[in-house]
Amino acid sequence: MLFMVCYDGSSPAKIALDVTRRYSKAFGAGVLVTTALEGDPKEQLNKLEEAEQIIKEAKKFLQKNDIECETKLLPANTMSIGENLVFLAEEKKVDKIVIGTSRKSKVGKFVFGSTTQHVILTANCPVIAVK
Repeated sequence: MLFMVCYDGSSPAKIALDVTRRYSKAFGAGVLVTTALEGDPKEQLNKLEEAEQIIKEAKKFLQKNDIECETKLLPANTMSIGENLVFLAEEKKVDKIVIGTSRKSKVGKFVFGSTTQHVILTANCPVIAVK
């Protein structure tokens, strides 16, 4: 069994990581920790070190709790972050996705979109959204 947690170091992501830890312990599942970069190649390069550190901390947290995990840093491409996450989940045959969410207004979702909403609506596996 494999769970995927979408982790960017934010407060909702930290809650998602802890929920993933608990589920993983209960089901004896491995964990795929992923974070996504966005922007043009120069922006991604500037954020790469920070993203690597964030994902490294999540892996350390899970390993400290005796949970087998791997990490995946997703560079921006022609797909949205949500599409990238769903594609990765399908590729890795993930059994459950855990993702943090923050409250956005209807206008905010319309203008900026919602990664969490996209993942919930298009993933082929169950999704746990936490806030």
